[in-house]
Amino acid sequence: MFIGNKMKKIVLDTNFLLIPAQFKVDIFSEIDRIMTEPYEIYIVDKTIDELKKIIMDTRQKLKDRKAAGLALQLIEAKKIPQIKTEKDKSVDDLIMGLKGYIVATQDIELKMRLKAKKVRIITLRAKKKLIVL
Repeated sequence: MFIGNKMKKIVLDTNFLLIPAQFKVDIFSEIDRIMTEPYEIYIVDKTIDELKKIIMDTRQKLKDRKAAGLALQLIEAKKIPQIKTEKDKSVDDLIMGLKGYIVATQDIELKMRLKAKKVRIITLRAKKKLIVL
């Protein structure tokens, strides 16, 4: 463990967790590649609910439902800690309320909100690699 506040915290948005299945990009090795400082990865607890909702929704495309299933497996396999939150807010609003986190997302609207608050963002570029904004 690092002394002080040197460890960066990255929170993964729900849609970001779909990247491995949708674009065949290993988001974890990519985050390793682009991060110059030590970091820890988190999700908000409501992300699990969103992924389960995608899996259960038969109106969703099969590939999106499978992507959500893979995302849940990755969360479990990587033992990603959950940030406990107020359940009555959307994941985007919960992420906006976090202080000191780098946000990994594909959500265009959320990215605009984060940029306005000068929050660092990790996103997919050209469907094959991650970048930090």
